[in-house]
Amino acid sequence: MTTERTAPARPMTRVRWLEMSAVTGVWKRETTLFRRYWLSTTFSSVVEPTIYLLAFGFGFGSLVSVVAGYRYIEFLGTGVVATAVLFSSAFAGMFATFIRRVFQKSYDAILATPVDVHELVAAEASWIAAKAGVYGCAPLLVAIAFGLDPSWGMFLVPLIGFLTGLGFALFGIWVSAIVPSIDSFNYIISGVLTPLFLVAGTFFPLDGLPQWARALAQVNPLYHCVQLVRDAAFHVRPLDDLYHAAVLAVFAALMGFLAERKMRARLID
Repeated sequence: MTTERTAPARPMTRVRWLEMSAVTGVWKRETTLFRRYWLSTTFSSVVEPTIYLLAFGFGFGSLVSVVAGYRYIEFLGTGVVATAVLFSSAFAGMFATFIRRVFQKSYDAILATPVDVHELVAAEASWIAAKAGVYGCAPLLVAIAFGLDPSWGMFLVPLIGFLTGLGFALFGIWVSAIVPSIDSFNYIISGVLTPLFLVAGTFFPLDGLPQWARALAQVNPLYHCVQLVRDAAFHVRPLDDLYHAAVLAVFAALMGFLAERKMRARLID
């Protein structure tokens, strides 16, 4: 009598907490959709900040020639980059995520595949941030056309836009999971986002504001984005820039924790 020997069982492959195959799968879906609506999305994300640049640049620029040691077109052109990043990341994080979760039920279908909630959130936020990094360059190019001198440091602007956009995309995803209806976004836009980009050093320096307002600017991520872009365009200051980048990284990490936790509660728990 012969006995068959069974092959020893292979040890199970340890699954990583963040599987890149899951993230790239969501990215492929996003790129497929983006090829259909890229024109309208790009138009709104690029043209609105550019209008701010042209309107304020020619309006205030005719009255004020130099601000904080810069020509006003230089001061404004570098500051509006942050506005473009904010609009293209926070709005997409809020509206697109809410619509896909509540109306289209797209996330239910995605989570039926080998994709977990944290991978879905990471993929959505990083995709939005990648677009924000590109869109943020549009006002800079317009400012160059109107007299801003190009510099090698400007090649850092897409990276600054990505880091800032990542935080605000995660902020938008978190907000989309806590509001009761899509109309509630009006409170966030008027009460949170608008003050953030108005008091970020985009259109005017913050030196003339009260002390408490300048202190609040230190917790405004958009302020740190503006400072990084201006330093990249004019003069890199390593220690200050590391501080600004660290604030943006902490903001993104905090928003990532909140977004993943609330989205998990909405989609699974």
